[in-house]
Amino acid sequence: MMKKWPWLVLGLFPLACAAAGPSPTAQEEIKHLLSTIGQSGCEFFRDGQWHGPAKAKAHLQRKYDYLSRRGLVETSEQFIERAASGSSTSGKPYQIRCAKGEAVPSVQWLTAQLRAYRQK
Repeated sequence: MMKKWPWLVLGLFPLACAAAGPSPTAQEEIKHLLSTIGQSGCEFFRDGQWHGPAKAKAHLQRKYDYLSRRGLVETSEQFIERAASGSSTSGKPYQIRCAKGEAVPSVQWLTAQLRAYRQK
């Protein structure tokens, strides 16, 4: 029986690592991205409808919280890829349009926002 303990501990180690979550820097970046969406005045297209910025922020916050609780988001790039790039229901990409301009993929818009934030 005692010989099984090391394997049990080693077997649980990946689970503990998976639940580590984002670093403080990534958390701050993700918080900034969510805030930027919420204050942008831009519309967010998902599942066949345009939504205002507050609704977009709330939706992405819920997705982030869900993924974060499961240890599936460790970086800002993973947040963009796994939570903010497309619908987990339909598989269709999200889009963002600002000032009634041309819609762009949310991945492109959020990546640009992240890059600008990091350059400050």
